[in-house]
Amino acid sequence: MALGRAVIEAEAEAVAALAARIDNAFVAACRYMLACEGRIVVLGMGKSGHIGGKIAATLASTGSPAFFVHPGEASHGDLGMITPRDMVLAISNSGQTDELLTILPILKRLGVPLVTMTGRRDSTLAREADVNLDISVETEACPLGLAPTSSTTAALAMGDALAIALLESRGFTAEDFARSHPAGSLGRRLLLHVSDIMHRDERVPRVLLGTSLLGTLEEMSRKGLGMTGVVDDQNHLIGIFTDGDLRRALDGGIDVRETSIDSIMTRNCVTLSAEALAVEAIQIMESKSINGLMVLDDERRLIGALNMHDLLRAGVV
Repeated sequence: MALGRAVIEAEAEAVAALAARIDNAFVAACRYMLACEGRIVVLGMGKSGHIGGKIAATLASTGSPAFFVHPGEASHGDLGMITPRDMVLAISNSGQTDELLTILPILKRLGVPLVTMTGRRDSTLAREADVNLDISVETEACPLGLAPTSSTTAALAMGDALAIALLESRGFTAEDFARSHPAGSLGRRLLLHVSDIMHRDERVPRVLLGTSLLGTLEEMSRKGLGMTGVVDDQNHLIGIFTDGDLRRALDGGIDVRETSIDSIMTRNCVTLSAEALAVEAIQIMESKSINGLMVLDDERRLIGALNMHDLLRAGVV
């Protein structure tokens, strides 16, 4: 337990020390990234490479196109992935990683801006960079002082700081994030519209004014949504009838064959448009304690229906 706590404390101290290094060099690095007309190419070997892959993914998902290139593969053809429109972010704790130094002359010849993150400000990589960000740590969390631990955590935190600073500068929004994550829950909540999941055409439960309760129940059974819209002969929604309405009607001892739906339906029911976000449908259902909604067009014609099960299937809930 003691060793576990010591590791967490050591890494926390390493990250906390970075706050004082958010300085003019950090601002300059952000400016290079914002000015990049191509993509941010992230390089790193070993553990720095794993951190670099994550940083590239975070940049890309927050509005700064980026990808990771393995420095060893770069010397065997992958340098062709870097164009003069790009910029490079190279990560090396020692600042002397052979694979990075090998391709440094090529990067210089390409004329791409080079931002580095190193643990040694006097290293070759730091000196050759347009901007170097200091990610040095006092000690590694590893008791042997060998395994990259605090240093990789510091590098990751600095990468996150860059990504979020760029996100803010670009005016990147939650909707922009969702477009990059359409399969995620946030993407579904922010991008999925009612029109994408509602029942439409013949799958919409509806009966005409004057229909008997028995005929209404037959329509509800056929469509299986636990409700039906009640419309006039122009398909304008006049009311709604639900399973809850049925229970209340039966408690009142009504005749299902003789009773007209007009007398027991709910008028002035809550509806929404097909253009509304699916998350709005959830908010309405929760606030009104209802399980389904009818969807209308601009002229209040019934064009769709959905219930909580549809939202669950779509992964919005």
